Amino acid sequence: MKNELFTMNQYGKITVDIKVLMEEKGINRNMLARSINARFEVVDKWYNGHVEKIDADVLARICFVLECTPGDIIKYMDPSD
Repeated sequence: MKNELFTMNQYGKITVDIKVLMEEKGINRNMLARSINARFEVVDKWYNGHVEKIDADVLARICFVLECTPGDIIKYMDPSD
């Protein structure tokens, strides 16, 4: 396995989805941003699934407000799916 490069097709990817949970709770992006004390742009990236690096503190605040666990938000997509 030395010096091998892997593509996303080989190892899968992580997806982030908070839209459904937000809709169930009746929370919009502005409300969530205020509730977790974060900029709208940060919440917008989570909302649209464009998170490049997961900030554990932001994730914990989102989970607290949405009353969920990280496993409800973050999913591993197997390359065979």
